[in-house]
Amino acid sequence: MPTDWIPFEEGEYWVKQAIILAPGGQSVALEQPYIEVVKTKSGQRHLVGRGLVYNLLVVELLEESDELDILLDLGGPYKYRLGQPQISAGKVFAADTKSTLQFTPQGPWDTLDVETFEKQLAAVKPINVNG
Repeated sequence: MPTDWIPFEEGEYWVKQAIILAPGGQSVALEQPYIEVVKTKSGQRHLVGRGLVYNLLVVELLEESDELDILLDLGGPYKYRLGQPQISAGKVFAADTKSTLQFTPQGPWDTLDVETFEKQLAAVKPINVNG
């Protein structure tokens, strides 16, 4: 798959905000999110994002839908919505345990202007460990 839709050079980029979002608006925020862009031997850019999350909350989102999106705020005008990225996380489901969640876009992400991003962010319904 061509990856020229990735607008960043090789490197790690801290993400100001990353929100996993179910179609009904329920959401979980990733802690300490960042993205990493690497070039393959063929010169294609590949992006992987990571952050910490309570796995139990991701399971709760998946009970709503298995079609999760991710809202990304990299600061300034760099706001995106990743449609149904590939998501993988640890397998510990204790209520008080966080693990690293990894996400990889499966295609081009949607670039959002600040106003659209803020509207989408205002509509989310965060869930947390305490219910």
